[in-house]
Amino acid sequence: MACREVAWKDVAVPKPYPREFRDDVVRVARDRGPGVTVEQIAEDFGVHPMTLFKWLRQAEVDDGVKSGGPGVSRGESAELREARRRIKLLEQENEVLRRAAAYLSQAHLPGKGSTRS
Repeated sequence: MACREVAWKDVAVPKPYPREFRDDVVRVARDRGPGVTVEQIAEDFGVHPMTLFKWLRQAEVDDGVKSGGPGVSRGESAELREARRRIKLLEQENEVLRRAAAYLSQAHLPGKGSTRS
């Protein structure tokens, strides 16, 4: 049996589920009746049970039900990304100003053998 090489472009990558779909599935899972498992709901909606468990965990973090631990809400995550981007920009601006100040301080120093009195 010969193995053929597969390029990454040939590998099917699943598309992310739409936000509305995820929210609906999470709502159904939270409102499930006694005896209904998360696995059954995942199967009914055609998602992997582990995916649904991850969605439920993220929803708890987003709703403030679950705090602490490694969970970060989407809002906090976006805020953190924006803060990091802003810090990087400010650091770059500071570096430019530092270099400009160093250049200007050296450019205006009187040279050796200056004829000024």
